[in-house]
Amino acid sequence: MPNKPKLPRAKKSVPQTPAAAQVAETHQTVSNLADTLTTNHGLPIADNQNSLKAGARGPTLIEDFILREKITHFDHERIPERIVHARGTGAHGYFQAYDNLSAITKAAFLQDPKAKTEVFVRFSTVAGGAGSGDLPRDVRGFAVKFYTTEGNYDLVGNNIPVFFIQDAIKFPDFVHSVKMEPDRGFPQAASAHDNFWDFVSLTPETMHMLTWVMSDRAIPRSLRMIEGFGVHTFRLIDAAGVSRFVKFHWRPKLGASSVLWDEAVKINGADPDFHRRDMWEAIARGDFPEWELGLQVFDQATADRLDFDVLDPTKLIPEEIIPLRMVGKMVLNRNVDNFFAETEQVAFLPSNIVPGIDFSNDPLLQGRLFSYQDTQLSRLGGPNFHQIPVNAPRCPMHNFQRDGLRQMEVPKGRVNYEPNSIDGGAPRENPTRGFASFPEPIDATKERKRAETFADHYSQARLFFRSMTAPEQQHIISAFAFELAHVETKAIRLRMLGHLKTIDAALHAGVTDALGMPGAGDKISPAVAPRDLAPSPSLSLIAKAPATLQGRKIGVLVTDGFDAAILAALRGAAKKEKAVLAVIAPKVGGAKDSAGVLVEADFPLSSAPSIFFDAAVILASAKGAADLATQAAAVAWTSDAFAHLKVLAHTAGAQPMLDRAGVKPDAGIVPLANEKAVAKFIAAAKKGRIWAREPGLRRPG
Repeated sequence: MPNKPKLPRAKKSVPQTPAAAQVAETHQTVSNLADTLTTNHGLPIADNQNSLKAGARGPTLIEDFILREKITHFDHERIPERIVHARGTGAHGYFQAYDNLSAITKAAFLQDPKAKTEVFVRFSTVAGGAGSGDLPRDVRGFAVKFYTTEGNYDLVGNNIPVFFIQDAIKFPDFVHSVKMEPDRGFPQAASAHDNFWDFVSLTPETMHMLTWVMSDRAIPRSLRMIEGFGVHTFRLIDAAGVSRFVKFHWRPKLGASSVLWDEAVKINGADPDFHRRDMWEAIARGDFPEWELGLQVFDQATADRLDFDVLDPTKLIPEEIIPLRMVGKMVLNRNVDNFFAETEQVAFLPSNIVPGIDFSNDPLLQGRLFSYQDTQLSRLGGPNFHQIPVNAPRCPMHNFQRDGLRQMEVPKGRVNYEPNSIDGGAPRENPTRGFASFPEPIDATKERKRAETFADHYSQARLFFRSMTAPEQQHIISAFAFELAHVETKAIRLRMLGHLKTIDAALHAGVTDALGMPGAGDKISPAVAPRDLAPSPSLSLIAKAPATLQGRKIGVLVTDGFDAAILAALRGAAKKEKAVLAVIAPKVGGAKDSAGVLVEADFPLSSAPSIFFDAAVILASAKGAADLATQAAAVAWTSDAFAHLKVLAHTAGAQPMLDRAGVKPDAGIVPLANEKAVAKFIAAAKKGRIWAREPGLRRPG
């Protein structure tokens, strides 16, 4: 690839379509000045959909005072809690490259396979406040701060590879729509309300992201079991100045896994700190979460051949087209010492970059480069937030920026400007080692337009839905039905159903049947007709789920008189599989085994419902099971394990419990006649949920 890739082909603006569903793209206009949208200073706004760029596919201009005013106001709406990603948890660790990557980038932290780069990672939900629960249906933030020898590099992404909107000027509108409705202050951390679905149904570019958010990706089993994505297209620059495009991916060593919606609802009620607690306890016991960093690297010629625009953040590149190259691993091995000082005060900035990595002209990314820096000024009390220990670079930092609110350092010397001739030891520019933006040629008209290549809003949404397994498709249908059933305004519901029909007929039929509105939906006239793309199996969680119990939890419910040999065999098997086993007894004091030996419980039944575990075991004597069968909590423990499709092992004495809970025999119900049967239970549990059980238990909606 030459040092200067060819200038992207000239693009036209998106052809406007007068369909009701295209309103946000076609601009909701008025002729009466009294109803005209204005800036805070009264200037009439002609275009509230697109930021000012150097050409439709060019970089966003800092001249765009409308964008800056809108985002600045949005960033400062609340103090000090983050506007989005308010609820989070963080941990320390390190990153280590597998190989020397100098062939594609000059970034120093990707050169030496022996070097470990310190990192801090913060995981978060997007919509809820700091006091909300861990398991709403929501996107999860996945932000990594690398403390490199060339300064801090922040890779600020999500657990979903695309986003709702294409241009940063729409970010305040999107977030306002999904947050609590302003007149009533609810719902908290939930998108099932009119404002959200009104906005997205008027903004067709959200359709791809919506299919992801309605999927199991939005209710993860554990933060240790989520994938991460940089979302945007970035650049890698090598020492010769050659540029290549790149997409960043994080893949969890434990595999990606989710809960069922009914589990998510119950977990939020039983333990709203479920994800936070899970991460903390795993690190505390030495089960350090680990991810691999994968890259999709491609040149300008490849980008030109793709059937979508790589600058569009609502699109992804299927791995079947450009496979991932695994280049390193990240291990989280230390919990924070103080939640506020570290997790709350950490400031991630997409503009924190190092030589060898650069930005693309993605208009959402371009807006983020301004927004994050601006919001930290409000949250963290001024321009010196980089001096907070969790934000401070680990390499030397020298410049002439002085004073400001909360200045903690004491700069010495007479000189606070550059160039200067007074202090020969003062810091100077370094053309060899310093950061230099890629010299992309630009010859374009200053304009507010959306590139024509951004106009296909349905093809990849269709691709995602059709790449799912049958259970995953049913979960997406159920999620759409649940959310739209909470929409009070019928016109919004009908508009959204029209979009679903445009995406996929089976999706539309499933949702409308679940709503009791068969065939309903507005007619949608998309700007670009959706295409049938080849399915991408790599997008499915179930299709690529590893057969493992590593990092998972096994709950063992015991009663007096239980078989100690079986419990010992279960403990040994769990340890071998690197799983966590917890003993649950009717009371916290524990239970006596068949020999009369008291075994302490890890949890009482009242605080350890089966929703907390990935597989379940009932070790009960006939007398103990008969007693448990009269207790609602024990019956619910059993019925939930079955309803949530978990592998459930049991001794013969537990049969009354199973009967009372409505458990029916299938491949996931494993009798434990003796300790030798434990191996069969482990083999079944490693395969995960019993998906064949689900159709007989629940319907979409």
